Amino acid sequence: MIQIRYFASLRERLGRGEETLPADGVAKVQDLIAQLRERGEPWQEVFQGDFPILIAVNQEMAQPESPVRDGDEVAFFPPVTGG
Repeated sequence: MIQIRYFASLRERLGRGEETLPADGVAKVQDLIAQLRERGEPWQEVFQGDFPILIAVNQEMAQPESPVRDGDEVAFFPPVTGG
């Protein structure tokens, strides 16, 4: 199983802060994103590629090409800005 966490505005837009999904068919973060997009809206909009999202796997910054394994935690969050 893969533990998924959504932070800040992503949590609000998707209506959940976390969930667990089977690791079947998921070798990279981009595979996980593709599965989430298949849910339709608002998932497609959030994960369309134009919406800036940062990714962490096991609390380390990651990219869509980063590997994901059974038991990993994947976090999605918007870029943080200050001012």
